[in-house]
Amino acid sequence: MAKVFCIANQKGGVGKTTTTVNLAAGLAQVGQRVLVVDLDPQGNATMGSGIDKRAMTLSVYDVLLESATVAEACQRSERGGYDVLGANRELAGAEVELVALEHRHERLRRALAGVAQQTSGGYDFVLIDCPPSLSLLTLNGLCSANGVIVPMQCEYFALEGLSDLVNTIKQVHANLNRDLQIIGLLRVMFDPRITLQQQVSEQLKTHFGDKLFGTVIPRNVRLAEAPSYGQPGVVFDPASKGAIAYVEFASELVRRVGALIPTGR
Repeated sequence: MAKVFCIANQKGGVGKTTTTVNLAAGLAQVGQRVLVVDLDPQGNATMGSGIDKRAMTLSVYDVLLESATVAEACQRSERGGYDVLGANRELAGAEVELVALEHRHERLRRALAGVAQQTSGGYDFVLIDCPPSLSLLTLNGLCSANGVIVPMQCEYFALEGLSDLVNTIKQVHANLNRDLQIIGLLRVMFDPRITLQQQVSEQLKTHFGDKLFGTVIPRNVRLAEAPSYGQPGVVFDPASKGAIAYVEFASELVRRVGALIPTGR
């Protein structure tokens, strides 16, 4: 069965999309079959995977409204080596339409149920890129997932945002999705020369222990340049420090995920 993870943080600009596409490409490089679900109306994960969001005839919007299946709507990121259920501006209107529908917070879970439960010919990982807010779209992602991967910068405001996210995950776990848990925190855009970042990193180690991934993603300009070429940084410049770190993170996730995920839903 596929492991379904949300890449989430209620604070914006913390590297959620960068983490999603580069983790997907890193997992593909270590032999995993991956589906990326873009739940952000900006469609950055879609474009960053080399798929033109303006040219899509079917998207995650159609899947949420049950007018298309995941298999019908997903496309291949040829450079990244994974599949993408893409998003575009249509998704911004989905929240208004979902409000009036039954099972509005379970739409994505129901759509992913078939592909997530395939044991052969399916996916090993489904990565959901969530928007930076607690919206119906984010709620659909959290209700679909086995767990949450939280990318965060080692800064003071990031700690405040983390507290809000942890409370949200607890509420969803208690009321909507008993499988949901924090898989781990990933330190991103890390600069060891900055004392504050070192201090926050130590605080995270103290408070979260083994929930903190050992891999640290450094601040790296090549990761920022890659989306303009429609490629994950892991593919754009495999020798860059950021790309190497994301492949290491993919390997770390594969190693530890078996002990964290329940055997059945």
